[in-house]
Amino acid sequence: MSIQETIEQHVKNAVLELHGVSLEQVEFQPTRKDFEGDITLVTFPMLRQIKTNPVQLGEAIGKYLVDNVAEVVRYNVIQGFLNIVLADAFYLNSFKAIKKTKEYGRVALTEDSKKLLVEYSSPNTNKPLHLGHVRNNLLGYSVSEILEAAGSKVYKTQIINDRGIHICKSMLAWERFGNGETPESTGLKGDKLVGNYYVRFDQEYKKEIAALMAQGKTEEEAKAEAPILLDAQKMLIKWEAGDEETVDLWKKMNQWVYDGFEKTYDALGVDFDKNYYESQTYLLGKYVVADGLEKGIFYKKEDGSVWIDLTDEGLDEKIVLRSDGTAVYMTQDIGTAIQRMKDFNMDGMVYTVGNEQDYHFKVLFLILKKLGFEWSNYLYHLSYGMVDLPSGKMKSREGTVVDADDLIQQMADTAKAISEELGKLDEYSEEEKEELYKIIGLGALKYYILKVDPKKRILFNPEESVDFQGNTGPFIQYTYARIQSILRKADFDLSEELQLNENYTLHEKEKELIKQIQLYPETIQLAAENHSPALIANYTYDLVKSFNSFYQNVTILGTEDINEKKFRVQLSHSVGEVIKSAFQLLGIQVPERM
Repeated sequence: MSIQETIEQHVKNAVLELHGVSLEQVEFQPTRKDFEGDITLVTFPMLRQIKTNPVQLGEAIGKYLVDNVAEVVRYNVIQGFLNIVLADAFYLNSFKAIKKTKEYGRVALTEDSKKLLVEYSSPNTNKPLHLGHVRNNLLGYSVSEILEAAGSKVYKTQIINDRGIHICKSMLAWERFGNGETPESTGLKGDKLVGNYYVRFDQEYKKEIAALMAQGKTEEEAKAEAPILLDAQKMLIKWEAGDEETVDLWKKMNQWVYDGFEKTYDALGVDFDKNYYESQTYLLGKYVVADGLEKGIFYKKEDGSVWIDLTDEGLDEKIVLRSDGTAVYMTQDIGTAIQRMKDFNMDGMVYTVGNEQDYHFKVLFLILKKLGFEWSNYLYHLSYGMVDLPSGKMKSREGTVVDADDLIQQMADTAKAISEELGKLDEYSEEEKEELYKIIGLGALKYYILKVDPKKRILFNPEESVDFQGNTGPFIQYTYARIQSILRKADFDLSEELQLNENYTLHEKEKELIKQIQLYPETIQLAAENHSPALIANYTYDLVKSFNSFYQNVTILGTEDINEKKFRVQLSHSVGEVIKSAFQLLGIQVPERM
């Protein structure tokens, strides 16, 4: 039983004994910093059942707690708020228990652990990953790590969009203008090479539109009749018919892209347990639609297209099969969800997809529910806002995106420039410096993106993210490195049992640090419930601020009392371990030196 649960039970006992009233709930909140106390009881809600003065009620409960709860040593009452002060011995015992806990904060997996699948990334194979994909990958990966730390078995997956007209556009442009060049012959990553031809297609398409409009066509007619687009459509028909030459070209160019993606994922530090491919799943949902049509869940229009009417649920009518019998994205997502459930027998799924698809997922989850799949109640859309740049919005077709690989390199270069200016790495070899620049740069990028609530848009500023002060990744990494420096200078074994006197009086900064460490398990659970890495990021920043305040106000290695020194070094060590653990949940490395 936690200390809050213990106090809650005694508060109920006190009210029952003093006033003959059984309380259903007791409201607590953190004590405000300008008052003495560790936990605050709010008495105002009790006044609905107890006719008395809130100050008198607080005083009576406070006295009862001091007399009956060993951990409560004193209290003060401010209006309807009872501020409860806990004994230093409680915090010391709590710290000793934390020290002994393996992988503190994390819940061990068991046979009964929930099984969850998290989908993220899910790129198209006609262009390299860009800044938008970076936020998606970092969110999906971090949420996977947080859910696992909170006690669920997590499988990471992506659906690769490897078919459709947009893929054929790159293929056609390469066939027409590529002169047989390859990633090997050009020295380009495969995804970049293919992406260049997607841009080239758009350039040629616009030229043809302009030429047709000059001949008197309307813009709409010109867009529909441009020869290069018609050829791409013919290529798609050939692919769907299984034309050997077209399929071979498709396989070759897709493999170039997959090889490129792998390098980017490796640089980002993300991975997957299973890949799904749209080319293999887009037909799955058609069989489900046919079954739903028989059961009256779907209906057919005069042109042969199949729809579902969701107007009673506040949505609209949604097409699930075109008049020519081809699948739409919704059809594919229905089939893929069912297939994944067969593959993993999961207790829930999380889809990491931008907020422009909010409506799509409302419809998908509702259709699956109407089809009778009970597990549809445990599907979650991790909706996130777009990433904007100071220069404006990105456009893939026009080639105005921030390439993920270029961004990763830019972050390392920015970390290098700032580090050299600060002169912090004079004793490092060139190889050590380069590795550290990558760790700092990538940590800055990940932290800057993940510290923001997923639902909010981000204006990304690389220089601002690589700052050694404030709520940034490098600031937290630097604090971790500072702690490692303290540990290296300590002249004793960190695993030694604490020998502090039971009457040891904690410095307010020591108590503040222990309180922050105590919050870590609760923060993991809260982050998992809310699918929000931002809660982990900002918790870590608060912990680091507390440590730096402790570092500036308390003598650690210089204190003459050997037991006091051991305690403070071990406390520093525990802070470092929580920082490292929390940053692992964000996919961020921490350097031993900086």
